[in-house]
Amino acid sequence: MRPPFLRPSGLRIKSPDLLIAESGADLEGNGLRRSMGLFQLICFGIGAIVGTGIFVGLSDTVAEAGPAVIVSFVLAAVTCVFTAFSFAELGGAIPVSGSAYSYAYATLGERLAFLVGWCLLLEYGISVSAVAVGWGQYLNELLGSLTGWQLPAALSQPPGDGGIVNIPAVVVMLLAALLLVRGIRESARATAAMAVLKLAILVLFCVIGFSAFQAGNLSPFAPEGVAGITSGASLAFFSYIGFDAITTAGEEARDPRRNIPVAIMVCIGVVTVLYCLVALSAIGALSAGEVGGRPAALSLIVNHVTHSTLGGAVIAFGAVVAIASVVLAVMYGQTRILMSMARDGLVPRIFERVSPRTSTPVANTWIVTAVFAVPAAVVPLDAVMNLSTIGTLAVMAVVNLSVIVLRRNRPDLPRRFRVPLFPVSPVLGIAFCLYLIYGTGPATWLQFAGFLVAGALVYACYGRRRSRLATGSQGPAVDADAVDADAADADAADADATGADAAAVSVGAGAAPREG
Repeated sequence: MRPPFLRPSGLRIKSPDLLIAESGADLEGNGLRRSMGLFQLICFGIGAIVGTGIFVGLSDTVAEAGPAVIVSFVLAAVTCVFTAFSFAELGGAIPVSGSAYSYAYATLGERLAFLVGWCLLLEYGISVSAVAVGWGQYLNELLGSLTGWQLPAALSQPPGDGGIVNIPAVVVMLLAALLLVRGIRESARATAAMAVLKLAILVLFCVIGFSAFQAGNLSPFAPEGVAGITSGASLAFFSYIGFDAITTAGEEARDPRRNIPVAIMVCIGVVTVLYCLVALSAIGALSAGEVGGRPAALSLIVNHVTHSTLGGAVIAFGAVVAIASVVLAVMYGQTRILMSMARDGLVPRIFERVSPRTSTPVANTWIVTAVFAVPAAVVPLDAVMNLSTIGTLAVMAVVNLSVIVLRRNRPDLPRRFRVPLFPVSPVLGIAFCLYLIYGTGPATWLQFAGFLVAGALVYACYGRRRSRLATGSQGPAVDADAVDADAADADAADADATGADAAAVSVGAGAAPREG
């Protein structure tokens, strides 16, 4: 039996049982093929994480924190570790493609779930634009090293850095879309190959950097003090965005209840160690003043150490591959989240259509590509990075809260992985997320607030009226009893919402808690 809990009047909560039944997560997911094993999931996670944040964003983080950039990376990693625990538990308990959106729907209700999905547009959609912007910098570095010719800055840099339209950013998104619509097996293989290559490139960078290590470059260690470290951590956090993309593969992974939690924890461990080594070796080889704010900083450092452009060309090649793999993985995650939201009726149904030939959401993929190629082409990198960071932090805070709520409401739900030191870990995860949100600054807070208001209006005008949970309409492969129970909840919720806004006590078991 589920323990009693308070549920606000009018809150639509979708049970984990219904989410799993609709997605076919324990069988085959709505035409999607289960072709990703543990190794592919780990490579997919690394492919989604390692890219612009370390290859391009490192120099911006150094500009804020100085040599204390290492502490900034550790602080960002600690935030991710606590949240990774929560994602691992929820990913194993509710193995569906919706990621944080679905977890919020199962615990905190439809309204907040829609806003989480709205924020995921920042984490996935807008961040893929930022990642694509950085691709042009290293593509030019590679072309310059190999041929002596580079694309004009007006066509390869973002506005604010001498650019007008970033053509390479659009090109890399189109290439990723072409691969994604071919099939998940092909995409997973390509991502795995690129993940292995870019890890090898970063290890090579560390070897070169430590060969020229000078301890004097670490002094003064924190020229901007705690404020600089905090600001640097908020920027460094962008380097870790993407590990949660593993949970969007819930319907295309084999044995998702086991493999998703394992893949998340392995990815965070590998990436954290590697990032700290890269940051330390970079500052040790070249002073913070020479690294901070410089484009293609890793290639610059290798050229400085080796006194040759060949080493920098190798790093640039690794960056081109790394950033392309991030674009591929993040675009994959965005399409799967939109597919889950469409399945619930909260966005147009075109996003849930799966091609019977390729078993991929083809129309969904091309729409995402078309929409987010525009900011990639014409929006400054800093603007999208800051918005993407605060949106991701907000989502992660909600995921940590969702673990606490689901433990209380559904203690009977099978969990292959459990958050250690519960409830301390998710509470600390929330605290660290709020701390890094504070470090993004007032201008970003205001932009994010405006973004949330826009999301609330979209939900009120579109999502709330078309919600399948409210109307009781069934999607594919749905357990009828689960639908009836949750639809009854939604109808009762709407009836309560028209009355006084009082709290209702709900007690019970089954597909979803019932309102009294």
